[in-house]
Amino acid sequence: MHQDEHDKDEPLRQDIRLLGRILGDTLRDQEGQGAYEMVERIRQLAIRFHRDDDITARQELTALLGGLDHVQTIQVVRAFSYFSHLANIAEDQHHLRRSRTHAIAGSPPHEGSFDHALVQALSAGVDGERLLAFFRNCQIVPVLTAHPTEVQRKSILDCERKIAFLLNEQNQMLLTPEEHSENEAAIRRAVLTLWQTRMLRYTRLAVMDEVANALSYYDVTFLSQLPRLHNAIDDRIARALPGGADELPAFLRPGSWIGGDRDGNPFVTADVLINTMRMHSRRALAYYLEQLNQLRAGLSSTSRLVSVSQELEQLAARSPDRAAHRDDEPYRRAISGIHARLAATAKALDILEASQPAIGAAPPYESVAEFSADLDTIHGSLVEHHSVLLTRGRLRRLRRAVAVFGFYLAPLDLRQNSDVHARTVAELFAAVRPDIDYLALGEDARIALLLEELATPRPLVSPFVEYGEQTASELAIFKAARNILDIYGAGAIENVIIAKTDGVSDMLELALLLKESGLLLPREQQLAVNIVPLFETIGDLSRCGEIMERLFSIPLYRQWLASRDHVQEVMLGYSDSNKDGGFVTSGWSLYSAERALIDIFNRHGVKLRLFHGRGGSVGRGGGPSYEAILAQPAGAVQGRIRITEQGEVIASKYGNPELGRHNLEVLVAATMTATLLPRVHDDPRPEFVHAMEELSATAYSSYRSMVYETAGFEQYFWESTVISEIAELNIGSRPASRKKSREIEALRAIPWVFSWAQCRLMLPGWFGFGTAVTVYRAAHGAAGMELLAVMYRDWGFFRTLLSNMDMVLAKSDICIAERYSQLVKDETLRNAIFPRLKAERQASVDALLEIMGQTELLDGNPLLKRSLRNRFPYLDPLNHLQIELLQRHRSGEIDGRVHSALHLTINGVAAGLRNSG
Repeated sequence: MHQDEHDKDEPLRQDIRLLGRILGDTLRDQEGQGAYEMVERIRQLAIRFHRDDDITARQELTALLGGLDHVQTIQVVRAFSYFSHLANIAEDQHHLRRSRTHAIAGSPPHEGSFDHALVQALSAGVDGERLLAFFRNCQIVPVLTAHPTEVQRKSILDCERKIAFLLNEQNQMLLTPEEHSENEAAIRRAVLTLWQTRMLRYTRLAVMDEVANALSYYDVTFLSQLPRLHNAIDDRIARALPGGADELPAFLRPGSWIGGDRDGNPFVTADVLINTMRMHSRRALAYYLEQLNQLRAGLSSTSRLVSVSQELEQLAARSPDRAAHRDDEPYRRAISGIHARLAATAKALDILEASQPAIGAAPPYESVAEFSADLDTIHGSLVEHHSVLLTRGRLRRLRRAVAVFGFYLAPLDLRQNSDVHARTVAELFAAVRPDIDYLALGEDARIALLLEELATPRPLVSPFVEYGEQTASELAIFKAARNILDIYGAGAIENVIIAKTDGVSDMLELALLLKESGLLLPREQQLAVNIVPLFETIGDLSRCGEIMERLFSIPLYRQWLASRDHVQEVMLGYSDSNKDGGFVTSGWSLYSAERALIDIFNRHGVKLRLFHGRGGSVGRGGGPSYEAILAQPAGAVQGRIRITEQGEVIASKYGNPELGRHNLEVLVAATMTATLLPRVHDDPRPEFVHAMEELSATAYSSYRSMVYETAGFEQYFWESTVISEIAELNIGSRPASRKKSREIEALRAIPWVFSWAQCRLMLPGWFGFGTAVTVYRAAHGAAGMELLAVMYRDWGFFRTLLSNMDMVLAKSDICIAERYSQLVKDETLRNAIFPRLKAERQASVDALLEIMGQTELLDGNPLLKRSLRNRFPYLDPLNHLQIELLQRHRSGEIDGRVHSALHLTINGVAAGLRNSG
């Protein structure tokens, strides 16, 4: 490491040493000197083993860990788990510290920042009109989703936020010795609280618990940081353009699946949907009410010294505030009136009482537009009478928050599996046309029948028919959605997603259900929501173009699209496509699907909005968002993009307000660059496409051969990973499998990937690549390998694919994975599978290094390489202990402490890896 890099990292090392010392002191004080010395001994052995490849140290470590009793095991697991948590905090703070240092020093904007994207665009000749047009049409939506492997309790996250805040205080403030002492004492209290807080949940999360957890990120980050980011970008655009610029529309807003995603989750009902939206709305309205209180306190301008607009005078006159001592304070009286109306709105919409009672009775707002107009009146009066500066603080942020969050906080997506829609529609038809067996019809016959029914305004659902439980539930959901739109506004629910879409009939089935609930008006041919297909399997991705081509050829559907501004959203599933076809084929199938969709949408004059169903792990489409967006095919972004944010990714990205703002800015910068600078994303050369087709075909065959065609692989997976134990964890409302089965096809993609991460094999992030390159080399020789190197250098898609694989392979550990393989009882099965896994991993590493021109993994990413080098000696003991505990647990030990300790290791390993689910 260069000296300057060493110096830059010194504050990080100091923070890690500080937190490590405090954790050690806490361990000694709470558990005794013996526990402290035991943990320290394990730490030293792990460092010797990992950094020096000391076999003796490994043997000592294995013997020491195997000899721990239940109490000692839990002490060690908690100590190493918390060290990973604290190291994460230190690294995040170091990242923010480096960013601040660069900003203070006036360094050139770094890639991924909005300033860098803006400089690039202006340097490339993008004029002001094109820049403003981008923001007028821009739609960037990070969508929060519930995560069935999210292992952090909110109480733990709250403690960690406190520690991060205190570290940040040290970094940003010049503290006196007394203040420094108080700060460290506060960190010690927070670490002690962390140590005394249980990591595990004893009861399974309900859907409403997941909603509440997600809403905490609005309090921490979204409500405060999204308005600030919008306003900062407003200012930068205005400064960059010669004539300035008007206020930009709200182009970045969060969405949510939590409380609306029914795919495989029977606990999401109509009541849950309604209560979710009410919780959302309450959070938004409570925030607005508090901001109005503070705005009223600060805006004390008197009419004896300043003039106000006629509109402001009228607004103040309508206020119930009649206090004589505020007679000359028109802004305060106007804000009191706004507060009173908003308080009445909160009570009418959500039975929410304002924390500070209204000053008098007032009618509720009919819409968020009325509320926004009143705030605009205050803004306009201040501007008109030379008080622009007073508009630039809290008022500006509140106006922006209202534009972003409305009365519903975040739009809720609905999602259901196409099979459920089909069964529901079949029962509706059976009730009125018993001669039709809908499920027995072929695709063409289904389409014809559905179009016939959709062409008539006559309802298909009868109030006099008693439908089955599932059909009744589905109809209730859509009726609740219709009511929500009537109450909270058109933006409250915008998208209805069809999981496992594999034909046009899937789209029309949903349309029929929307028609029956008033979300599709057949006379006016108006859709109230977007019908969104989700293409997930390799086969569905390969057919998505022809499905959309056929759909767009239906005049009735085109009429519906016209009512949605000719925008069609398509969701692409990274998770199930990976589980279906492996990492290489999944990535290539997604890219190819996008290219096909771009062509078809352009020919039909339909605007494409892609929704990327990415997870936290690389095996589920994870990895750096900036690179992922820039790696999209030309024409795929066009200012419109939605991306799922899940589980521990939500916590790591948005659990800290400053870090959250940075990650939101990255989404804007990447979307802007991908849209305005398409030359960076030119279509790949034909030889690149041919090479990828070959690699994908071989990788697919290799992956399918191992996962789906190798006898006993299913058993190997269940015995060599923690999947059985993950299924028992109280970490989400959704079951680990879509049905009661051990089949890999039935398993959800998230626990599939999470399990492979826990045993450090990371199979979904690389398997098949080594074989693919070996076969390609045999066919094309040195020239073929040179072409792959050129593809890595010149093609964003291939570079991102390999960079993500580089990260996954660096986080894997074949020695630890081999220890997990010993959990497989059948020695013949174990010996038939693990050597193949080991050989494929080595082949993948060798191929990757050759193509990327590296001598070691992560040579091109020194920051991550340093991070892993620092944390692995603390992560490895957790894996070794997890193996020991799995053996105890599966041998029939019924001691509850074994179960708890095992779950604690799952928590700790996930924290150490950071993006494992």
